[in-house]
Amino acid sequence: MSAEPFFRSRWVPRPSHVTELPGDSGLPAGFRAAGVTAGIKPSGRPDVGLLVNDASEPVSAARFTASAAAAAPVLLSRERCRLHALRAVLVNSGCANAATGRRGLDDAAKTQGAAATAVGCDPALVAIASTGGISQFLPVDRVLNGILAARGELDRAGDASFQAAIQTTDAFEKRANLSVALPSGAVLLSAQCKGAGMISPNFATLLCFVQTDAGLSAETADLLLGVCVKRSFDRASVDGQLSTNDTAILMASGASGVEVNGESEDELLFGEALDALLRQLAVMMVTDGEGAARAARAIVRGGSQENVEAAARAVANSPLVKAALHGGDPNWGRIVQAVGGALGGQGLAEAPLPIDVTIEGVQVCSAGSAIPYDEGELDRRVQREEVEYEVGLPGEGAETEVFFSDLSKEYVEFNSAYTT
Repeated sequence: MSAEPFFRSRWVPRPSHVTELPGDSGLPAGFRAAGVTAGIKPSGRPDVGLLVNDASEPVSAARFTASAAAAAPVLLSRERCRLHALRAVLVNSGCANAATGRRGLDDAAKTQGAAATAVGCDPALVAIASTGGISQFLPVDRVLNGILAARGELDRAGDASFQAAIQTTDAFEKRANLSVALPSGAVLLSAQCKGAGMISPNFATLLCFVQTDAGLSAETADLLLGVCVKRSFDRASVDGQLSTNDTAILMASGASGVEVNGESEDELLFGEALDALLRQLAVMMVTDGEGAARAARAIVRGGSQENVEAAARAVANSPLVKAALHGGDPNWGRIVQAVGGALGGQGLAEAPLPIDVTIEGVQVCSAGSAIPYDEGELDRRVQREEVEYEVGLPGEGAETEVFFSDLSKEYVEFNSAYTT
C-alpha cells in the first residue's frame, strides 16, 4: 500500500479507537489468502484469489446485488451456501460469469467444488465471486489451475496478492489493515475491495471482503454488515448503473479471544470501526471512478425520506451535475433541475419547489430563489478534490447522503471500448 493514510477523506474521520496498520502487516489471525495469475485476464495480471478462514467454527455474513440479472456466482452463493459459516471465498476477475444461463451456474459449481476440495471443506462453505465482462463464459480450466496454484501460496501475508487478483479497472488498491481497541481487548480488522465503474446506490459494482479475529455471533455479524453496507456501499454512485455481481462478505475467526457480544460497548465500538472502514472504501471507489477527477457528496434534508432519497440520487446520477463537477463549474441550476425532475411526480409540481442549495458552505439558493453570494469564493471552493452539495426540501426529519464522482472525457473513452 502507499504511504497515504487509508482514512483520507474529510467525510470519513478515523475513529479515535482505530489505528491504521502498515500494508504488510498481514491478515487477522486465523486467515490465509493468495492471489495468482491463471490467464483469465489478457493483461497477465493476477486473476484468481482464494481466502480461507481456519477457525474451527467460522462465522460470516454476506450481502449481494439487488439486480434481477444477478450473475451465476451470486445466485450460487446466495442459494447454496451457508452464508453464516463460510470457510472460504473463491474469487476470479476478468470474467463476470453473468448472463451465462445454466452453463454459468454449472461452471460456478465446478469451481466451488474444486475450491472446497483444495481447502478441505463442504462446498456449501465456499462462496464464489466473479468480476469482469458480462456475457463471457467462465474459463473453468484456468480457474481450476488457479485454485491449485493459490492453495500452495496461502499465507497470512497474502492479502496484497489477493487484492491484486480481484481488481479490474481499479486505478489503485482499496485495502486496509486496522487495529481496533475495544473494552474487552484489541482486535484486527482487514478488508480488500474493488470497484471503479458500474456503481450505483442500492449497492455498488464491487467486491468487498472483510476479515476480523474478533469473536462474533452469526446474528451480530449479519446485523453489523447490513447496517454498515447501507451507510457505505449503498451510498456510492459513479454512473448510476447497478452491477450483476456485487458481493460483500464479512468473516470472523475469533482467534483474538475477544468476544463482541450483542448490545455491548464492544459491539458499538466494533460497529463504528466497521462503518468507517466501509464508508472510506465507498469514497475510494467514487474517487477511482474510471477517469474521475473529483468526488462529491450530496446531502439532502427534508420531511420525507422517500423525497430526500430521490433527490439525492437524482443529483448524484445527473450527467449535467457530474459534468459541472468535473469542470469545477458551480452551475447550481443543474442541481435544482435534477431535484425538480425527481420530485415532479411526488405531488410537489403544483408550485415552485422551495428548495435551498448550498455548495461547499456557500448558500446560493433559498426557498427556490437565487440569492447574492461571493461568486469568486465559490469558484475557488469547487476546484477542490472533494465537493459537497447540500439541498434543503420542505419539512424536517429526513436526511440522506450519496457519494458520487464526476463525469469525464476519460470515463466516456474508457467505456466506449471496454470489451475491445
